[in-house]
Amino acid sequence: MKKKLFGTKLSKALIQQQNEINDYAIYQALSLRQDSEQNKNVFIKIANEEKTHYNFWFKITGVEINPQKFIVWWYLFLVKIFGTSFALKSLERREADAEDFYKELFEEYPESKKIYQQEMEHEFELIDMLKDKKLVYAGAIVLGMNDALVELTGTLSGIALAFDKSLVVGFTGMIMGIAASLSMAGSAYFEAKENESTEIKPLTYSLYTGISYIVTTAILVVPFFLFDKMMYALLVMFIFAFITILLYNFYISVAKDLSFSKRVLQMSAITFGVAIISFGIGYIVKVYFGIEI
Repeated sequence: MKKKLFGTKLSKALIQQQNEINDYAIYQALSLRQDSEQNKNVFIKIANEEKTHYNFWFKITGVEINPQKFIVWWYLFLVKIFGTSFALKSLERREADAEDFYKELFEEYPESKKIYQQEMEHEFELIDMLKDKKLVYAGAIVLGMNDALVELTGTLSGIALAFDKSLVVGFTGMIMGIAASLSMAGSAYFEAKENESTEIKPLTYSLYTGISYIVTTAILVVPFFLFDKMMYALLVMFIFAFITILLYNFYISVAKDLSFSKRVLQMSAITFGVAIISFGIGYIVKVYFGIEI
């Protein structure tokens, strides 16, 4: 190694060193919790790489650093709730912020180039090799959530003008949503049963589909119980629908390395396009046929 760093460079190096030892502790802890031998081996491999990276920074800074327990616990919690791919790809994306700093060190510390390449590419490839149960059932969540968004925003928009009270619209939407979620769960069960994949369990797949439909239904009908004025309830429903689209697509874009903006635009266009058409039909029915409940 060459001379040690000072000033701003030292501060940046210490941040990277802290990240590496945190990552090592996270991957090491995850390796001990795996039933799958494949996942366990992948975690051990990444943990060893993170420890090598930590040792590189330690030789530069000369400072011994311990893992931050709260950070380690936080990412273990994210893995438990949101799945391995989302949590760990979020973890590794921090390294993108250090790109310029790594490049500053390439000439003086040639080893930093190898570490940078591992951080930017190799570890993402290793994470893709993991069997993430939550990601396996992402299709079921899409099926339930997307159907609920399209069907209920369209239906609620269409009947909003026919019904006089927002509470009536809310209860109607809730009843329709529960019935539709049971129907969707049943269809998803038979769909999964036809699928020969050993990773997907039909009952679990149907539960993910039905629950995601019910949760989305609850989000969409809540405004009708909060506001007496129908226009306010509809506006808030659209806002809630858009927030749901944003949150889900943020999750899936990180977990699967997909385009966030493209997916949001596509999903929003379908959801709100159907809602606008349904609203127009409801308006025509009210104005030209005089039907109002």
